[in-house]
Amino acid sequence: LRKELENYYLNLENGPFGATVRFDMLDLQPLDNNELRRFGTYGMIKGAKLYILGAVQDEPGALEDLGYNMEKVILKATYLGLGTCWLGGTFRRSAFASKMNLAENELLPAITPVGYALEEVSIADKIARFTAGSKKRKPWDQLFFQGDGSTPLLKEDAGQYADALEAVRMGPSASNRQPWRIVQEKEGLYHLFLQENKLYNRLLGKIRIQNIDMGIAMCHFEMVAREQGLKGRWVVDDRKASGRKYIASWIRA
Repeated sequence: LRKELENYYLNLENGPFGATVRFDMLDLQPLDNNELRRFGTYGMIKGAKLYILGAVQDEPGALEDLGYNMEKVILKATYLGLGTCWLGGTFRRSAFASKMNLAENELLPAITPVGYALEEVSIADKIARFTAGSKKRKPWDQLFFQGDGSTPLLKEDAGQYADALEAVRMGPSASNRQPWRIVQEKEGLYHLFLQENKLYNRLLGKIRIQNIDMGIAMCHFEMVAREQGLKGRWVVDDRKASGRKYIASWIRA
């Protein structure tokens, strides 16, 4: 399984923005307890000895591409029956970063442990999930719109793309804030926007974790669309929306 997962991420193509995302697998199994203490995981991960690290050059669209490709790795691991957990943050000065040999202009925005999840969820984990509202998702009328971007899009009006949009709605995001907003211009033409919480998104400097969320949304939308035979691609043009940041547009081929 480990080899299959390695082969998968080593053969991923670049994301929609063309940034090169670099992945590596870190095995902590040989390390003793003193060495393990150098690898901080916010106190949330216990027992994991295998991690996948994702690095990318600091350039426009890089964080979206990292989210896009790393979510593919997460989904592949899930398909193989493995447990994962997105950990986003600043790891440049951490022991994780030293293992990646980061270049001067390279960021290490996210990592994930990989392994077999405990069947019984701990009390601490239940509290963390409850606090983050992990099981809750915003309804359609708060995420998807049509026309001018203020009229909610009904599921029945999404046509063949209803499942792709639902996959975006159910996707993971930092602190479960679900910052994606999608506007349907017509069936087969969708514009993705970031409803940014600037204070939250800029706490970590260059690591804009809500931009990573945008890449996750792009991954979910595209993978479900293609699974259903709906060909298309992500493109970037010049669009604006009040209170939202334009990311990209999906155009049906």
